[in-house]
Amino acid sequence: MIKRLLGCLFLVALALPASAAFDVGQLMSDLAKHKGGKAKFVEKKYISLLDKPVVSTGEMTYTAPDRLEKRTLTPKVETLLLDKDILSIEREKQKLSINLANQPEALAFVDSIRGTLAGNRAALEKNYALYLSGNSEKWVLTLLPSEQKIAAMVQRITVSGQKNQVRVIEYLQTDGDRSVLSIDPIELK
Repeated sequence: MIKRLLGCLFLVALALPASAAFDVGQLMSDLAKHKGGKAKFVEKKYISLLDKPVVSTGEMTYTAPDRLEKRTLTPKVETLLLDKDILSIEREKQKLSINLANQPEALAFVDSIRGTLAGNRAALEKNYALYLSGNSEKWVLTLLPSEQKIAAMVQRITVSGQKNQVRVIEYLQTDGDRSVLSIDPIELK
């Protein structure tokens, strides 16, 4: 009787589809399939010198693998455009361009966003140790700086999402200040 029961359980187990373990490799693969899109954002910056967070809102556009535009609409209009390694900032009538290839710490910070959006594990692991929790439906990826110069500025970056969509990016600086960027994808018709 027990042999027959074990045999039946074995056959049932063989009939069930194998569920692949959800790990960093699977998350990066899922994220890499997302080729871009448009989203609304709300960013809250918690600064120790201020009583309440500084809140800004706007829109973001991402085109895989390395073009990201963030247009802040409130409280002041500002456009940040990251195209490959060139960061352009436009505020009021001022425009500034920075080649991030000459700024390795800034590039590492930018690559935390771009690398996650593109599902580029190698880019992330150049400067961060990666820790993943959750499942493919709802996940949290924690990036801990492995480079001393980055660790001097950033304590951790936490990215959370659903399926292949990044929904929240939180930066915790070593001085205790933090920024929380909430992203709400805009469905294109």
